[in-house]
Amino acid sequence: MPQSHKDASIAANPLARALDQNEAIQESVGQSAAELCLVNAVLSREIPDALKTGEVAQAIERTEELESRVQASADDLALVNQALKDEISARAELERQLAAAQAELGQAQQQHQPESGPAAR
Repeated sequence: MPQSHKDASIAANPLARALDQNEAIQESVGQSAAELCLVNAVLSREIPDALKTGEVAQAIERTEELESRVQASADDLALVNQALKDEISARAELERQLAAAQAELGQAQQQHQPESGPAAR
């Protein structure tokens, strides 16, 4: 395999691994956001309003903020994952184009080589 094609193949594999890892992280972060949402809903619903003062009110507010930040992180990961998918697709297309160009070059070189053997004499 020509060196440049080999380099492109090797470069695509780390991207695929990074995408797999990011998707797993995105799922975990999304689950954490859902759990925070549930905790926040329970705290807001089950704690009487009279007790939602001081540190309790701050804790409820903090869980809401954390829920938003975790969800934003999950959304950011989704964007990164899409960018990785796009890059993997673009690299695969470039590899196909490179292979086709190399095949055409090989055919052109064969056509322009002088024949050898008994028929060429």
